[in-house]
Amino acid sequence: MDVPLWFALIVVGWLGVKLVRPPWWLIAVLLLGGFLLADSVLAPVIDSAVK
Repeated sequence: MDVPLWFALIVVGWLGVKLVRPPWWLIAVLLLGGFLLADSVLAPVIDSAVK
């Protein structure tokens, strides 16, 4: 069964918010931080660490 990555991320994120109930500001900080890190000079380091 092939599940698109974007769909899996949405499902995992939704379950995490429903089950853990983090504050909304923490979710916003994590999303913004991830977006900013993806476009920074650290992106190749993070990419090689993930792979």
